[in-house]
Amino acid sequence: MSEDLRVRNPSAEIGLCGLNTTGLVRYNTGEAELVEFAVARGEAVLTAHGALRALTGQHTGRSAKDKFVVRDASTDGQIWWDNNKPMSPGAFDLLHADMAAHAKDHDLFVQDLIGGAEQDHALKSRVITEYAWHALFIRNLLIRPDRAELADFVPQLTVINLPSFRADPDRHGCRSETVIAVNLQKGLVLIGGTSYAGEMKKSVFTALNYILPAKGVMPMHCSANAGPDGDTAVFFGLSGTGKTTLSADPKRTLIGDDEHGWGENGVFNFEGGCYAKTIRLSREAEPEIFGTTERFGTVLENVVLDQDRIPDFDDASLTENTRCAYPLHFIPNASESGRSGHPHNIIMLTADAFGVMPPIAKLTPDQAMYHFLSGYTAKVAGTEKGVTEPEATFSTCFGAPFMPRHPSVYGGLLRKLIHDQKVCCWLVNTGWTGGAYGTGQRMPIKATRALLAAALDGSLENADFRLDPHFGFAVPMAVEGVDGAILDPRSTWADPVAYDAAASRLVSMFVDNFTKFEAHVDGSVLDAAPGFKAAAE
Repeated sequence: MSEDLRVRNPSAEIGLCGLNTTGLVRYNTGEAELVEFAVARGEAVLTAHGALRALTGQHTGRSAKDKFVVRDASTDGQIWWDNNKPMSPGAFDLLHADMAAHAKDHDLFVQDLIGGAEQDHALKSRVITEYAWHALFIRNLLIRPDRAELADFVPQLTVINLPSFRADPDRHGCRSETVIAVNLQKGLVLIGGTSYAGEMKKSVFTALNYILPAKGVMPMHCSANAGPDGDTAVFFGLSGTGKTTLSADPKRTLIGDDEHGWGENGVFNFEGGCYAKTIRLSREAEPEIFGTTERFGTVLENVVLDQDRIPDFDDASLTENTRCAYPLHFIPNASESGRSGHPHNIIMLTADAFGVMPPIAKLTPDQAMYHFLSGYTAKVAGTEKGVTEPEATFSTCFGAPFMPRHPSVYGGLLRKLIHDQKVCCWLVNTGWTGGAYGTGQRMPIKATRALLAAALDGSLENADFRLDPHFGFAVPMAVEGVDGAILDPRSTWADPVAYDAAASRLVSMFVDNFTKFEAHVDGSVLDAAPGFKAAAE
């Protein structure tokens, strides 16, 4: 283990954003040392295969209700306050001061990293943590600059993550002892009271979602890959809908699994790693992701180990939201640049808990904007604290918790890019078929992969389609290698009348949910709403 580095430079305290600690401060420590520190400090253990396993305690998912954005003169008219909880500048400053006082004798780990593989749109990010395993996690997830760039690294965003700090709701203007406070004007994020590592990466994503639209760049909660001919595909979807699984295709180059931008040169990854769900992970179904769990440097989060420290990915006793975090190069066919051209196809993934939607449907540009703004899916158990089973939800832009601006900003950018680049759009249901959750079955991944392959290679466009009577989008009637019955969800239900009733209820939910967007879209998008085609017939 290399010699410990103490803060000696008078300017270093500024680099730590007020954390003037008397403890040890370690800058840009490498993976091997971070693993050693994490094990020696009792933060984590090594698995039988050499990965690092950490437990996050009571917080096994994001604390969405404890996230706040500072409301000041610069953000007041820019933030979608219906979706973002405000915090006063004074409360934030007090929180910052109290966190600094809390950290005065703590050892700290500092990682200087990049959010965004496109140089013109990259966000230099400094992440300060009290846990070595958190430093390894974020080092895996963001982009590591060349060592030569670290000498004069000046962060545009700083994230301070102190899980041992407990916020005071009365004093700090928050909801509980857990807090994620984002100050966009200062470029500073404060995280306290939670050990869930995903809060760090999502804080960087939130900042990019605020910054990039003003530059004409579309930030996206999506995975992306590219075929041998450079045909890029983008997969929108909330956690648990299949973004990571479906983009990790051995026949295509993985650009990234969660967060991307779409600008003038095409698609670029925000991250340098992947944060994949591991519940019921198997070598047979997902060999690329499974392989990363057996590598030194990977972080396993809340994964149960047996007596020989072999991961049991079928054990959900701690949480359904078990994860592995690994650098992108652990995937054999990952992109080295993190960049690709403009998309040929956009896939919108939904886990339909009602079992109503078909496994795939073709969308018009107006339908694509409607479904993007709707963001229908199901919250998967464990993704957020308190969610113990799938719940139907509408999360606009397939990522409402990370969207500081109004959805119409992102929807307008997406619609223009789809139009300008003539992109094909598809809605894919990775949820339930043959009935609702609890009665039906999860959509077979083999069928989903076959349908996606046909969409991405262009052959699906030549299929015969029918118009769905409830949703109005085009559904293929037959696809080679796919059981034809599954393409008509009504036929998979034991009681077709019950299917009709469930479909009608879901249509009503779509229409009711979209009322808040009606003033922000034109008539052609409103005409793309479910129910209009059925009424016309």
